[in-house]
Amino acid sequence: MIKQDSIFFKNREEAAYKLIEVLPIDSMRLEEWTVIAASYGGYEIAKIVANELNASFDILFNEKIFAPQNDDCEIAVVTEREEVLIHEELVKSFDINLDSIYIKSKDIYKDKIKPIANRFRNGDNFQNLAGKNVLIVDEDINVGLVMMACIKTIINQKVKSISVATPILSTASIKAIDSITDDLYYIKHLEHFIEAYYYYDSLEELTYEDIERIKNEGKEKE
Repeated sequence: MIKQDSIFFKNREEAAYKLIEVLPIDSMRLEEWTVIAASYGGYEIAKIVANELNASFDILFNEKIFAPQNDDCEIAVVTEREEVLIHEELVKSFDINLDSIYIKSKDIYKDKIKPIANRFRNGDNFQNLAGKNVLIVDEDINVGLVMMACIKTIINQKVKSISVATPILSTASIKAIDSITDDLYYIKHLEHFIEAYYYYDSLEELTYEDIERIKNEGKEKE
């Protein structure tokens, strides 16, 4: 049972509006921004933040790679730009061969990421972000592997600036993210981070169909 005093947000929508309160919205509006979600859960928040900034928004599809015989231990992340970020300490401790991770990443990209990204973008590639201000958004940051993979992918596109925003994150993830981004915005940081659902009153798992719905909401009014 989730303790009431551990709940910080009613749902993703409330978290998004609370996150907007810690963003320098007025100064950000003076420039053009692109908001990128790092996950399905982050996509709903990204859209709300993007609307507040009068910015475009998108999602960077990615998949986790787990340790052999341990589906709870993520050791790497591959993104739709075929960037792979590896948790080197875990890989060494489990004595996992790096070549096996890269082989697995290619399979995951081909079988999972590429088909769904093509479907979402109607066959187009992920947008070119060169020279743009990019804000990466997620519903939470725990280990930070997914966020670091997204940051790596976007930095390699030679963006003008890169910032990260999340309602809640682990204290342990702050240093690494802060060191390679221009700005890091968050509402809560916790020394002992559990899972995102522990801090939201309602946090339904989103499907691909939900992402399509969120993307298209409001378009009929335009």
